[in-house]
Amino acid sequence: MEFFKIRRDIPFMKNALIFNLVSFLTFAAAVFFLFSRGLHLSVEFTGGTVMEVAYSQPADVERLRGSISALGFTDVQVQNFGTARDVMIRLPAQKGVSSAQQSDKVMAAHKAADPAVVLRRTEFVGPQVGEELATDGLKALGMVVVGIMVYLAFRFEWKFAVAAIIANLHDVVIILGFFAFFQWEFSLAVLAAVLAVLGYSVNESVVIFDRIRENFRRFRKMNTEEIIDNAITSTISRTIITHGATQIMVLSMLLFGGATLYYFALALTIGILFGIYSSVFVAAAIAMWLGVKREDLVRAGGKKEEDPNDPNVGATV
Repeated sequence: MEFFKIRRDIPFMKNALIFNLVSFLTFAAAVFFLFSRGLHLSVEFTGGTVMEVAYSQPADVERLRGSISALGFTDVQVQNFGTARDVMIRLPAQKGVSSAQQSDKVMAAHKAADPAVVLRRTEFVGPQVGEELATDGLKALGMVVVGIMVYLAFRFEWKFAVAAIIANLHDVVIILGFFAFFQWEFSLAVLAAVLAVLGYSVNESVVIFDRIRENFRRFRKMNTEEIIDNAITSTISRTIITHGATQIMVLSMLLFGGATLYYFALALTIGILFGIYSSVFVAAAIAMWLGVKREDLVRAGGKKEEDPNDPNVGATV
């Protein structure tokens, strides 16, 4: 299915150098902010107190979040779990204040507002655990990167694998750069969003790479730049449908999902937007500059050349 069909190829690769220069400057700025400001890590990474409380009626999470912040706690996470009456509270560690003192202070304020509230569990998440989570997160990110490279190298060609990884890491670093610049809280949910963006972005790259390989088999008189322009142009309708539908869902989480899903949805929103951009202007352009050619992708016995003006040629995948 496609909303429209563009008859004349758009010369994307003609301006690839300009767009990649913009990408490089954005990437460099993201790296600068990551090193100069660093990420604002959540309780899962830095350590703190985790409390589980139960109410006799559905809890007003926003009111609870406000009342805890009024006690002097910053970067507090308050969310429902299980049922609307059960609430999980995460408090960051404070110097000179024990976990028991933190939980007692919070419970005293809650009991003053609702005497029926019950503390079910309280525990301290140490910085050691946080360091282990950060290490495991980096390992997961590295394994995803290696897996994508191996997959693309086997499915297409090593030049495509290198191009896709550079484009995907470009997306990841820019997401992290946004979080470092604005000092948004980086939690396990955001890390999950970053890993999801890696898979999502590579999917768009694979669609374009697959069409490039198909075009090399069909249009023997086209040069590499024309082949890539045709591949991107012929998949625009598919891109709009897929990414448009996904972005609507993510935006609904961003706008209506509340504080719990806000930064998760924000990371996905940034990742999807830059994922589309990088698949077209970064991954495809780098593959072209690495010298991908017909002989890299076409085996003996390929299809004969077809007319690019034929309406039956280049249907969207």
